[in-house]
Amino acid sequence: MTVGGKKLRICIIDGQGGGIGAALIRRLKEVYQEEHDVIALGTNEVATAQMMKARANRGASGENAIVQTVPTADVILGSLSIIVANAMMGEVTPRIAEAITSAPALKILLPLPRKGVEIVGLIPEPLPHQVEKAITGRLKEFLKHV
Repeated sequence: MTVGGKKLRICIIDGQGGGIGAALIRRLKEVYQEEHDVIALGTNEVATAQMMKARANRGASGENAIVQTVPTADVILGSLSIIVANAMMGEVTPRIAEAITSAPALKILLPLPRKGVEIVGLIPEPLPHQVEKAITGRLKEFLKHV
């Protein structure tokens, strides 16, 4: 399914070992196959490599790649940490956090617990449940209205 005759550009952003991004991409590919352009953006090369193994269409690493790519995204997926400056042991630079929050794309963020950040009112759920809600819940709902 293309939206309005075009593939959506979905950017998955992750750092450290890339496990969260890889989980999102695997589920995205299971549900939507090759209907959309899935771009893996890692804060480091290891994260990008893991997301590429999960079958992202393209990938790039580092601050500049993320800053230059997110303004062109239709949807951005990742953990809440990608919009918190200096998160992931400093891998999310202030410039990355600003670029993501300023991008016009819909941001679907997993509220995974992070040291020093609490989100009141959310019920903690395991990563697989959050991935499922992001891909077959919120993203699917967004695609209906695009």
